[in-house]
Amino acid sequence: MMSKDITYLGKVINVNSGNVEVEIAKEIPSAAPIIEGRLYRIGQIGTFVKFPIGSLTLYGLVSSVSNTPSNIEVLPNEPNYGSRFLQVQLIGEKLGNEKFEKGVGTFPTINDQVHLVTEEDLKLIYGGKSEGFIEIGKHSSSDNLSVYVDTHNLILRHSAVLGSTGSGKSNTVAYIIKRVLNDYKGSRLVLIDTHGEYSSAFKGAAQVFRINDKKSPLNIPFWTMTFDELSFFLVGRKEGQEKPEDKQLRAKIIELKRLNASKLKSGKVDLDYITADSPIPFDIKKLWFDFDRELNATYNHASDHTKANEMLLDKGDASQLKPAKFEPHSPNNTAPYKSKKQTMYPYIGKIYSRLKDSRYGFMFNPTDYYDSSSPNDIDHLLRSWVENENRLTILDLKGIPFELIDISVGLISRFLYDSMYWGRFEEYTGRNRPLLMVYEEAHSYLPRTERSAHVYGYARKAVEKIFKEGRKFGIGAMVITQRPSEISETILAQVGTFVALRLTNSGDKGTVQSSAPNNMNSLIELLPSLRIGEAIVVGEAINIPSRVRVKLVEPRPSSNDPEVVKSWKKEFKPSKENYKQVVTAIREQKPINKK
Repeated sequence: MMSKDITYLGKVINVNSGNVEVEIAKEIPSAAPIIEGRLYRIGQIGTFVKFPIGSLTLYGLVSSVSNTPSNIEVLPNEPNYGSRFLQVQLIGEKLGNEKFEKGVGTFPTINDQVHLVTEEDLKLIYGGKSEGFIEIGKHSSSDNLSVYVDTHNLILRHSAVLGSTGSGKSNTVAYIIKRVLNDYKGSRLVLIDTHGEYSSAFKGAAQVFRINDKKSPLNIPFWTMTFDELSFFLVGRKEGQEKPEDKQLRAKIIELKRLNASKLKSGKVDLDYITADSPIPFDIKKLWFDFDRELNATYNHASDHTKANEMLLDKGDASQLKPAKFEPHSPNNTAPYKSKKQTMYPYIGKIYSRLKDSRYGFMFNPTDYYDSSSPNDIDHLLRSWVENENRLTILDLKGIPFELIDISVGLISRFLYDSMYWGRFEEYTGRNRPLLMVYEEAHSYLPRTERSAHVYGYARKAVEKIFKEGRKFGIGAMVITQRPSEISETILAQVGTFVALRLTNSGDKGTVQSSAPNNMNSLIELLPSLRIGEAIVVGEAINIPSRVRVKLVEPRPSSNDPEVVKSWKKEFKPSKENYKQVVTAIREQKPINKK
């Protein structure tokens, strides 16, 4: 009889659509039986039990444990175990020798037997490593049992790595990326790294682009912006607004883009298809220079304000942002006459200040991609990001001004999405060669609402599009955050797999709970008590929601805390040279260059 099996636990006494209540048999005196030399803990929350029903075996997770003392008299020296109960959430089933499947088609009934799940059972459920799966860690109940996730679903059904500060998020992300790179020689990933943490974990294994880096500078050309984005960034124009100066700005941009249409390194573009949104390079300094000239010019003729009649003193230099100089206009309605073209007056100063701000050099002075005379076109930029030998590209944004993180992530995301969309049937990209986008510190630029003065929704809209539609074109995404409650609801709703490390904030835990499957509540409740490097993995990429331990990656991402004790034990002597470089870095908004 199965009730004599060493794995026998008890019987079913209550069944509903969400839970099964199990009474532990009184013949089982120990809460920790030893089976085949291994100690098993009965009633540990998050552990598995099974319900054998003929050739069908149902599996469930223990969600709660209770005990009711018995009123029945027992023999002397015999312990009074009373009635011990387990609440179990059903998660899947296995028929004969077939593979384990999530979901339950048959429910147990009253008095059905319940058994412990041994390590051998878990191996049958999880299986060995097979093509299409990568290891994500070891099962928390067994150092010998590897847990695998479905690579296809992890990438194209999107994922999220969540956890409070210090829970092991960066290590988990680095581990997953290393497994992908190791197992798939044709993989390609782009990691948005806002704090510059990951280059240390992938030395020699990643192409890293940084702001102001001499060897591999990160360039995000301004002309990849749509007109709405560029006009908002330059002059604060709100979407939908169309003042006379906005119309003139739009017309000038189209004019300058048309001038370059036949000179592009990637091939000429039909003039009929060019709009203010077309990602075509143009000379933005000339745009400012021409507007400034028509605004400040003076003329020797009262009505004929053409270049032939200009009273020019110095022709200026657009490339140096040096304006043309004219004789001062006369206040007495005599020559020199003041220019009548004053439409752009509200915008000239704003555009000039943006172009002069050195912090925006990676946008306005990308030497390789500035205009049609530059050595490369944007196809070169695209290849450098997604076709380098290492297959992992890290875009290090730590040198970007905070107010530009939003628009920078938005431009990168939309540019890569567009490349996958329009190239979806090409052999080397799109559906034939998927791409994974990884977004670190996602809560700072993918918020539910634009509450910050510097977050306008550029990144959120672009990334939401990837989460909603990217799968069809071969682009998947992973978001990493310590505050899931602050992330866009649209993004979380599209996440197929959650890797949740320790979360102590009740709001964050509640967000995961509401996003995860309903029958996973018992596992989600464990989030505040997880150990460092331990995670609950639930979703489409994993057969059974599991509690796993992620191996430490070496070398590690540089996200670990400073060593307070070691540092404070050193004796420091003040120097007059201290802080000079720091102050210069503050003034220039550039990191200190450590050779």
